[in-house]
Amino acid sequence: MLKIINLSILFLFINFSSVYSQESNSLEFELLKTELLKLSNNLESQASLKKAIFFFTQKQWDSTLLYSQKEMNPSFRDQFNDLTHFLRGYTFNKKKIFKESEREYLLISKKFKYYNQVNTYLGILALEQGFYKKAIIYFNKVINLPKGQYYFINKNSIIHNIGLCNLHLKKFKDAESYLIKSLKFNEKKNDTVELIGCYGDMATLYYEQYKDDLAIPYFEKAYQLAKKTSNFNLRRSTSKNMSVVEENRKNFEKALKYRKEAQQWKDSLNDQNKIYEVAKLEKKFAVQQKQKEVNILQVQNKLQETQRTIFLYAAIGLLILLGIGIYFYREKVKTNQVIASQKETLDELNTTKDKLFSIVSHDLRSSVNALKSSNKMLVDNLASKNLNALENLLQKNSSIVNGAYGLLDNLLNWALLQTGQQYFYIDKLRLFIITEQVAYNYKPLLLEKELTFENTVSKKEVIYADQESLKIVLRNLLDNAIKFSKPNGSIKIYSRNSSEDYCDLIIKDIGLGMSEETRLRLLKDTVLLNKKEHEDVIGTGLGLQLCKSMISKNNGKFDIESELGKGTKMIVSLPKRPLNG
Repeated sequence: MLKIINLSILFLFINFSSVYSQESNSLEFELLKTELLKLSNNLESQASLKKAIFFFTQKQWDSTLLYSQKEMNPSFRDQFNDLTHFLRGYTFNKKKIFKESEREYLLISKKFKYYNQVNTYLGILALEQGFYKKAIIYFNKVINLPKGQYYFINKNSIIHNIGLCNLHLKKFKDAESYLIKSLKFNEKKNDTVELIGCYGDMATLYYEQYKDDLAIPYFEKAYQLAKKTSNFNLRRSTSKNMSVVEENRKNFEKALKYRKEAQQWKDSLNDQNKIYEVAKLEKKFAVQQKQKEVNILQVQNKLQETQRTIFLYAAIGLLILLGIGIYFYREKVKTNQVIASQKETLDELNTTKDKLFSIVSHDLRSSVNALKSSNKMLVDNLASKNLNALENLLQKNSSIVNGAYGLLDNLLNWALLQTGQQYFYIDKLRLFIITEQVAYNYKPLLLEKELTFENTVSKKEVIYADQESLKIVLRNLLDNAIKFSKPNGSIKIYSRNSSEDYCDLIIKDIGLGMSEETRLRLLKDTVLLNKKEHEDVIGTGLGLQLCKSMISKNNGKFDIESELGKGTKMIVSLPKRPLNG
């Protein structure tokens, strides 16, 4: 049973180890970089090759290929041709153009100083392309070389690669021998990241032989080591592997725990990527602003040159001068009109931004103040050991933090949507599965408020939408339904077919409801935020604005049915088939 379920784990660890073995660490590249820079000092007459080495050390691969191509000349001595082929072979490998990389390496003569490294790289190329027997031939050529001839290649990487090749070829005895050598070396070296890869490969080795009792301890070692790193990918992968292991042991409680950990590290990695993308966008914006300033200065300089030319040729006639004056006047009027229009648009955007920041900062401050007060009470009750009060205060703190987190999450998604950075892909989705996934995360809140929940969405219902943005919409609408429901109330999610082209998804509650005036105002298409009708409920209106924008981007429709004091229906209409545009 374990053999079938854990197939994904096998490919996970083999893929990780291939990357690790191809580039053991950045130190090896730095050693290669140092060697090449020394060589370039003696290349004064080979300007193109010197430039190629410079761009190579800067990892600018396209420029490396361009200048190395210029250096391809049969009249040069062999050492320069060999060096050029070496640079091109390494560069093509980096660009994942493996056939060209292999062709360049094979053109290098045996007299080349780093010929042993060439054989190593050819072995790595063969391994990456799945030619395992061929890879072993190349690795065996260098495995027994004296230590001083490896230069910038890690011998342990070669041993590990031979083990991987034998593992792929199902030669488990040979694979075990090499992988154990590599494992012992890395245990002495005490490199955490490399040890995780080694443990993963050992687990895969025994897993392939159905030796689960030997494989699982290595999975556990990889997991425990990954917890000590700051690498979210490693943490997520090892947690996911442990989840599958515990599922196969029928220990579903532990499996769920590891699955949640994997999701947590995945979310952390996504957040990290989002922060990087925002920083990248800010950098790009700053460059654009500087470029605009340069362009303005260039226009100003051209204008001054034009004015000097006008004065120089004033004698030609007042008619020409008048014509030029009229021309520039018209251009100035047009420019002023464009500037005025841009200023008006910018003022509107700034107004929206200021209101957004004002409301968000107010709500965040309110949440922090509430949390501060609650924590003070928590300390007081802790001293008096009032357990009932402590439990209530902890639940209150959790609710405050969840609300603040939801606000920040909506703010981030709103910003990504406005700046066009959000990944968006329309695909065929099962509506019931999506609603069930979202509702699962809200079970604690439903229980806390003693709300009954029912999901009667048809399991056969299929819609076309972007999965992640649809989840964001459902989370916000379900969160609002819980927020505006009274204790002991009920919430229901169901679907209906309103037409041949659209399926309606309805989130119904019997909570506070809203007036007709409020309902119509919430349905208006505006970038400004809407004030909440119920002042005792914390909120900014940003979530509903985000929902409307994402529903529109999914080619859907949004409507509200509500009556004050009797509850609300939030209706999301989604297409049943792909729509043009």
